[in-house]
Amino acid sequence: MNFAKKLLAILALLPGLALASEGGHPLDKAPDRSTNMAALQNGAKLFVNYCLNCHNASSMRFNRLKDLGLTEEQIKGNLLFTGEKVGEMMTTAMPAKDAKAWFGVVPPDLSVISRAKAGPGGSGGDYLYTYLRTFYKDDTRPNGWNNLMVANVAMPHVLHELQGVQVAKFVEEKDPHDASKVVHKFAGFEQVKPGTMDKLTFDTNVADLVGYMEWMAEPAAQTRKRLGVWVLIFLTGFALLAWRLNASYWKEVK
Repeated sequence: MNFAKKLLAILALLPGLALASEGGHPLDKAPDRSTNMAALQNGAKLFVNYCLNCHNASSMRFNRLKDLGLTEEQIKGNLLFTGEKVGEMMTTAMPAKDAKAWFGVVPPDLSVISRAKAGPGGSGGDYLYTYLRTFYKDDTRPNGWNNLMVANVAMPHVLHELQGVQVAKFVEEKDPHDASKVVHKFAGFEQVKPGTMDKLTFDTNVADLVGYMEWMAEPAAQTRKRLGVWVLIFLTGFALLAWRLNASYWKEVK
């Protein structure tokens, strides 16, 4: 009995341990944008303007944005700035060697980043939503920024003009596992310079951007879900029919 209790206790702690291994900062729930076409279109605009300068999305073509209700003319006029064609992949013009020289690492491809970041602590969208909103000014870093989700992050805060500049406040506490050690616990942000957006507007736009990245990771997700409902209905009906047919077939035998 004692062994069973210990096993249950360990299993109950596993999600928390997994989250702690990824940095320990809890994830904020990302608002659902999966069926909001206007929000996804805004997210696509933000992605092209702020993410595509350094990151690739090499599994996505510009013309796939037609699935979000954009016309080819709108895509050309609002999302193509360097002569790309609508049928081309979403790739950055920045050479990988230059990116590594400037940031220390090559920026990852973002095609399926929302799926890659999913974990026990939350979805990939939750991770990205929290990550993009928790940059803070840190003059000890080469790029001047740090992040609660990724300590000593190489990526600069590309959305700082929108969000403004904030600094993180930490308090020192004794390590609950080792009283001889002191840990720094996050105690909140302090806004030191306003951005072009207030907090609510910025959070809304980040949610749109994250919603687009979730859509980009699987553009056919909503179609898959709709088809899945019809498949389940069909299988349920088929199972009922097979059950009654089986009963009718064996009725005389019994």
